[in-house]
Amino acid sequence: MIKGIIRLLIICILSGQAALANEGMWLPTLLKKYNIEEMQKMGFKLTAEDIYSVNQASLKDAIVLFGRGCTGELISDKGLLITNHHCGYRYIQQHSSVENDYLTNGFWAMSQQEELINPGLSVKFLKRMEDVTDRVITWKDTIPDRIEQEKIIDENIEAIEREAVENGKYVADVKPLFYGNQYFLYIYEEYKDVRLVGAPPSAIGKFGGDTDNWMWPRHTGDFSLFRIYTDKDGNPASYSPDNVPMKSKKFLPISLKGAQENDFTLVFGYPGSTQEYLPSIAVDQIINQNDPDKVAIRDLKLAILGASMKSDPAIRIQYASKYAGTSNSWKKWQGEIMGLKRLKAVERKKEFESDFTSWVNQSETRKKSYGDILESFKGLYEQLAPYSKANDYYSEIVYRGTDALQLVAKTNPVLRLFGSMDDKQIEKSQKALTVLSTSHFKDYHKPTDRKVFIALFNKYINDLPKEFVPVKLSKLKKEKRDKYLLKIYDKSVFTDQQKYSDLVSTFNEKAKEIFQNDPLFKLYEMFVETRTLNVWPNYAHLTDSIKQVQKRYMKGIMEMSVNKQLFPDANLTLRVAYGKVEGFQPKDGVRYRHYTTLEGIMQKDNPEIYDYDVPDRLKEIYNNKDYGRYADDNGQIRVCFSASNHTTGGNSGSPVINAEGQLIGVNFDRCWEGTMSDIMFDPDRCRNIVLDIRYALFIIDKFAGAGYLLDEMEIVD
Repeated sequence: MIKGIIRLLIICILSGQAALANEGMWLPTLLKKYNIEEMQKMGFKLTAEDIYSVNQASLKDAIVLFGRGCTGELISDKGLLITNHHCGYRYIQQHSSVENDYLTNGFWAMSQQEELINPGLSVKFLKRMEDVTDRVITWKDTIPDRIEQEKIIDENIEAIEREAVENGKYVADVKPLFYGNQYFLYIYEEYKDVRLVGAPPSAIGKFGGDTDNWMWPRHTGDFSLFRIYTDKDGNPASYSPDNVPMKSKKFLPISLKGAQENDFTLVFGYPGSTQEYLPSIAVDQIINQNDPDKVAIRDLKLAILGASMKSDPAIRIQYASKYAGTSNSWKKWQGEIMGLKRLKAVERKKEFESDFTSWVNQSETRKKSYGDILESFKGLYEQLAPYSKANDYYSEIVYRGTDALQLVAKTNPVLRLFGSMDDKQIEKSQKALTVLSTSHFKDYHKPTDRKVFIALFNKYINDLPKEFVPVKLSKLKKEKRDKYLLKIYDKSVFTDQQKYSDLVSTFNEKAKEIFQNDPLFKLYEMFVETRTLNVWPNYAHLTDSIKQVQKRYMKGIMEMSVNKQLFPDANLTLRVAYGKVEGFQPKDGVRYRHYTTLEGIMQKDNPEIYDYDVPDRLKEIYNNKDYGRYADDNGQIRVCFSASNHTTGGNSGSPVINAEGQLIGVNFDRCWEGTMSDIMFDPDRCRNIVLDIRYALFIIDKFAGAGYLLDEMEIVD
């Protein structure tokens, strides 16, 4: 009896059964079948049709996939949307200069004519989603060859997407769920004219900076405002001065009631990636190899970038976005290690695997289908470990570690295609490289990147076995190696804006040869060749084999849990997560309440530290207590609150919606103690961190003086 109860609990923990009400990223099309009853018992007052519908306007029609991987939501009938400051950061930065430092000072358009164009930024609205598993997996059991199966899958997906786009009217994407045991079609409408409307200064939008990132209590006003434009007929269109603000099909009303403890919360957005169903050996490798390696590499890079940024305001602006991007995952990985160890994740996974084995052994058919899975995982992950390490080092150091090599990597595809180009294609490529040169060198500081280059490549060479290092470098002692690397870096056209631009301006066969004979280009090719020959074949083969075993493992878990609802791992598709407003206890003797206030910002104020230098205007408002209708019942301005929704990257900017379907906050982070939720969720400590929408309105109105924007919102007192 006891054993059976323990087994049930383990299954619930690892497969996301509804017994853990706060866990799960649920498909909106299946809420009516699996979740809505429980949501309503928790206080939710709407229906599943109010959340997702293809027949009427629903909450989904107010949610967008923002840019490359954030969420945003409409808050007016004129295409006004809100997302996170860090989601809009790169666009705010692109408009910034020393003379017009919108990062430091903020930006507010005081009319639609002042809103700023953002080339390359688009948003997507989900029109509908559909289970197409039967249209993708069409062979049943008649084709045993996996290669042939994958070919059929690819052909079927291509055909489904081609039909769904309706001659370019929509964007279609078929994505696998449950490791390819299920497939869904997602059809989007994409809007490409999205303009910056407003952003608070970084001292508000990024208050606390990297010190507070992933942490609670939090006092960050992490929001920015954009507006979607259409052609005069309301259709998606690229930028044109003749475009008009979008007439929103649906937008979210905003509540001034705030978030009270134990209130129901719904997060509706695009979570990026989770790995909830990994075996124990994979989790062990993450804890003891993958995460520690990547943290150590970024330790080096961040130390160099940080020192340079402190030395010069211009460098600080150039590297602000890069530093933030580098530190984000760096800190997350550290919290993930800590959380997985505290939860004894490896041991708990092993307990589930033991139970899985017992279930398998109850049937000869199951033994045949699933009996070899755990031993296969063990052998494959042990073989993968050295290649995974080498691949992580390549990704962190060669691919994304230094500015100069990133420029090499972005230029290389054009050079490889040069011989097959006609005159028009050459001209088009030349223009593209000109744009690349301008954007790259705008945010490039040679002495800083030079230091990063030397430090990271020394680490690469010192830490990895010789077979993973280019032969020429592996034979050099450190002193000679440093001189060699410095010489390569300093002589390269990829570290000199004038030389690079001159070659692009005369883009011909000779220019191509100069690029390809460049010493930094050759170094890059050496590392690519070494990876291609000595790392990638084994890494790709082993990860593909693991993927196939994982697919069978997932199928077994689904069969074992046939009477229990499972949620698929996140894959940047629209999901619902629900929970409640609540604080948490991160460790013995410490209890965090569920909200923070403006008073906490003033307590952190330190003009000597950039991330804690509170703007004078905000201090003035605080001292005068000029809060208007944005204060809570105690006369305080609440800044952030915490809730128990299951979120991850991609949920940045997601609306946090109350029981009445009103916007009460904008999701922007998770607490550090809960970052392991991508692998294992802990209902006691996994908390999403949310900007209180009243603080955003307060900043727009009282701080920025852009209260006219509130006139187009529906604000509920």
